[in-house]
Amino acid sequence: MALDPEERRLQTVCLLILTSLAVALALYWLRSAMIPFVLALFFSFALAPFIDLQVRYLRIPNGLAITVTLLLGFFILSSLAGLITASVGQLTASAADYQRQIERLPGLVIGFLATYDIHPPDAFNPANLIQPQTVGGMLFSTTNAVLGVLSQGTLVMIFLFFFLAGRTVRTDPSPGVWGQIESRIKRYVVTKVATSGATGALVWLILTVLGVDLALVFGLFAFLLNFIPSIGSIIATLLPLPVVLFSPDLSTNAAFLALLLPAIVQFSIGNVIEPKLMGTSLDLHPIAILLALMVWGALWGIVGMLLATPITAVMKILVERLQLTAPIGALLAGRIQPVSRRPPS
Repeated sequence: MALDPEERRLQTVCLLILTSLAVALALYWLRSAMIPFVLALFFSFALAPFIDLQVRYLRIPNGLAITVTLLLGFFILSSLAGLITASVGQLTASAADYQRQIERLPGLVIGFLATYDIHPPDAFNPANLIQPQTVGGMLFSTTNAVLGVLSQGTLVMIFLFFFLAGRTVRTDPSPGVWGQIESRIKRYVVTKVATSGATGALVWLILTVLGVDLALVFGLFAFLLNFIPSIGSIIATLLPLPVVLFSPDLSTNAAFLALLLPAIVQFSIGNVIEPKLMGTSLDLHPIAILLALMVWGALWGIVGMLLATPITAVMKILVERLQLTAPIGALLAGRIQPVSRRPPS
């Protein structure tokens, strides 16, 4: 017996939910192989314009252009790895000093409350608020996470080589769905890398001029966290707060500027410059982006959060091509369509 349109739609939704759960489980189970694969795919989008530039305007053969681009990619990854290693080393060297400063926080809080004649209970022990290994444990976890990402660098380079070697230089956009995906993701990746690099460089420069410790660390985190929409810029702005508050060498004006100026940089680039450069190329609603951050963060951790937006944009393009799943694409863009119902017979 043939199903009516509403029953077919319900059946499709149920199958889509079950398929999504199965795919999510597979992505989580295969994350050790899928994360380098997806990272290499997006790196290829970022480096593709450099290959096209060499072939079209410098008349360099395609093979040589790919080799030069791979060397550039290796240099970028090596530089990023060096920055991360230097940042972790700087954090490790300063861990003991900042641990002592953090342990002073409860006493400062009690002294501040005493100025307003507020006295906590006698059983209140400030030392219990701070665990002895707070900073050490944080640094240990950070180092393990960094080493885990760096250990996949070789696999990323292998995937990147095959992606770049298999592409052809075109004078016109690729046709079909793949061309739409390629143009949108390439524009997103290139714009995001440029704006994130500018954000990280400006934050590092501001904090260095003001004499804030760990300026390189905060500049690097501003670069990385800028790839996480909305949430990343807020976290990057608040990260220097403990160092600024506990640094005895900073004046009040310098501490205020160390918090205000990076916030202005984050707001200006993230809300003024970046939207003008990117336009509406991804066509995703902010709520859809936040949900994607939570889902991909649960599946792939911090790397999933970095890749959540472009992956969701690709999914939106794919579901828009099918009539039964087109409403999902409209929902991701924030265009809620009313459900049509049959008139009662």
